[in-house]
Amino acid sequence: MGFFEGVVVGLVVYFLLRCVFTGFFTVQQNERAVLTSFGRAQRFEGRSTLEDPIAASLNQEERLRYRYPQLRVIGPGGPYFKFPWQALHKADVAIFTVNTAYDPESPTANQNNTVLEAVTKDQLNIGATGQIRYKVCEQNLYAFLFGVKNPIAHVMGYFVSILRERIATFEARPVATDGSPLEGVRDSLGVAGVSINDLRKNLNDLNRQMDDECKSSAARYGVILDASLITNLDPPHDIESALAAINTAHNEVSAQLSLAQAEADQKIEQSKRAVEIQTMRAEAEVQPLLRMAEQLAELKRAGGGVLKAYLRSVRLGLLTRGRKAIVEVKP
Repeated sequence: MGFFEGVVVGLVVYFLLRCVFTGFFTVQQNERAVLTSFGRAQRFEGRSTLEDPIAASLNQEERLRYRYPQLRVIGPGGPYFKFPWQALHKADVAIFTVNTAYDPESPTANQNNTVLEAVTKDQLNIGATGQIRYKVCEQNLYAFLFGVKNPIAHVMGYFVSILRERIATFEARPVATDGSPLEGVRDSLGVAGVSINDLRKNLNDLNRQMDDECKSSAARYGVILDASLITNLDPPHDIESALAAINTAHNEVSAQLSLAQAEADQKIEQSKRAVEIQTMRAEAEVQPLLRMAEQLAELKRAGGGVLKAYLRSVRLGLLTRGRKAIVEVKP
């Protein structure tokens, strides 16, 4: 075999290995794929993620910064074929659950990725535990695959920064006796509450705020924060006993206030009922007099003789029922 024949055979073997054996690929049910030709991803020209509903939560400045092209996404199935100058990029779109203290770049951070430290508005260091569910956004695979080097690390940092900011500025809204929130009103004692207590009693509000704040992560990094659930907030051990004493005193005062409010409401209700009863009695006494006045007015309109006859009949009735009668005798 000559040199030329060897080159041809080598090219044929390379073509078979490169194109035939490694040129076909499949995509699993939990995967989405994108092909790049010479490093450029296949895309829909003239279309960006700003036209997708995932960008609805971005403000004007963010819309200028996070403008990504919409890619041609290869769905589950196969086998598909790619040329030697094309590269395959896959993304797992399944839902993942991680700890809120998870740090993809440092396994020893946040107490070995178990507890996330934060500071409350009254300078109290607390430990937050919970879970986050996330998945890759199919509408923004460009940001996930090519936008940042490690998108999960960016998303976790984004989530942790928002959570710490919310914890540091969280204020519980005062609640009325009927359970409705009051705007611009301090609590019943006239002093600000302990922030750790407010946070513990309003974990649902905190989680809801986190979900609202993290809606833009899909447009930013191509990762959807499906749900965040902060389950526990623990204070430092050295002040836990003092905090328990404060909570006990606060609960006692709240109980006394509730009892006083209940007694006041009961007395007010009793006063209302007493007023209603007296009003009804007065109306019952007035009605016969009003009816008699109406009858006398009708008799008067009928003529003077009729009224005299009526008075005579009433007098006779009284005389028949009386035991004694006093008659005035003129001298």
